[in-house]
Amino acid sequence: MLSDLSYDEIIEYASGKGLPKFRGDQIFDAIYNGKQLEEVTNLSKETKDLIKNDYPDYIIRKKFISKDGTQKFIVEFYDGNIVECVLMKYKYGYSLCLSTQVGCRMGCKFCASTLNGLARNLSAGELLGQVLLINREIGGSKKERKITNIVLMGSGEPLDNYESVLKFLNLVCDEKGLNISERNISLSTCGIVPQIYALADEMLNITLTISLHATTDEKRREIMPIANKYSIKEIIEACKYYFEKTKRKIYFEYTLVKGVNDSNDDVKRLKTLLSGLMCHVNIIPLNEVKERTLKGTGRLAAYDFCEKLKSQGVSATVRRTMGEDIAGACGQLRNKILKDGI
Repeated sequence: MLSDLSYDEIIEYASGKGLPKFRGDQIFDAIYNGKQLEEVTNLSKETKDLIKNDYPDYIIRKKFISKDGTQKFIVEFYDGNIVECVLMKYKYGYSLCLSTQVGCRMGCKFCASTLNGLARNLSAGELLGQVLLINREIGGSKKERKITNIVLMGSGEPLDNYESVLKFLNLVCDEKGLNISERNISLSTCGIVPQIYALADEMLNITLTISLHATTDEKRREIMPIANKYSIKEIIEACKYYFEKTKRKIYFEYTLVKGVNDSNDDVKRLKTLLSGLMCHVNIIPLNEVKERTLKGTGRLAAYDFCEKLKSQGVSATVRRTMGEDIAGACGQLRNKILKDGI
């Protein structure tokens, strides 16, 4: 797929098809403006026929708008598979939450994305396609980009699709394309330790976010199967390495589950675990997933937990919940459209 290719690779592709360089430029611009092939007016029918089997084939099938202004998009790919991505508007601009896989195989007990398992990985071009389609949907273009920030926090585990995610980062940050700053990109992982080290060695300026959600390995194994493979200690050591290599502050996500990870002892253990690490904790009130039985601690209790953390000298905030009424909040994304339309 042409959206998997860099600018230079697209120019080379065009040359291989017997097309002049300016045609390669036109193809590149069309892709990065989020256009379907039939919408491209400066390419002849003959040229379109020549490239149609390689031109990106993805569309926005449906859009939901929350009462808070958050927008959730259903993006469909060539094979009928879909993912959800969420657009959030902040004072600084638009932030887009992308999916990296169709479904997920991590099995976290509080998350909807993993309910149907993993269907397949997304290619780098399919990750990029989510950005290009939605940038255009909100009035942006290659020249005047509207999306300012990207978070790899949708369906899927980014580090379980490492090569595609790494190539996507190179594509979306390329100054010839959308030219999004690495510093405006966050990647969230449940803690695949070898890939954290590998990502650190890439020396990128992206923000690493760890889905921690527990302060002991025993409790973490109850809600996150990945904890059977990698301990909290191993994850923290990998985070220290990431900071040493990049000098980027580490963010920890901590979803409060009633009776599981919300005690005063959890506050103390978090303080000990994170001691000496340049980091910040995002406290997340558990968002409802109707197929799951876990109960949230509640927003008021989340603020209390946060204040206790701060009193221990830990930088922490309670994350604002956005898009919950359209099942677009943290932990609610999935790879199918429910019968009720959400």
